Amino acid sequence: MPMIANFISAVKKDIAIILIVFLLLMLSFAAGFLTAKYLDREPIQFIQTEK
Repeated sequence: MPMIANFISAVKKDIAIILIVFLLLMLSFAAGFLTAKYLDREPIQFIQTEK
């Protein structure tokens, strides 16, 4: 157990930075998802033409 506690205390700053980046990533994904979900746009339609 002391070995694990020493490891965690040594990399505490790195863990905090990774956690903050992950939370910001999830927040931006959720904001984009909600924005795209509630936009009232016509879907893009592809028209096939003869050559």
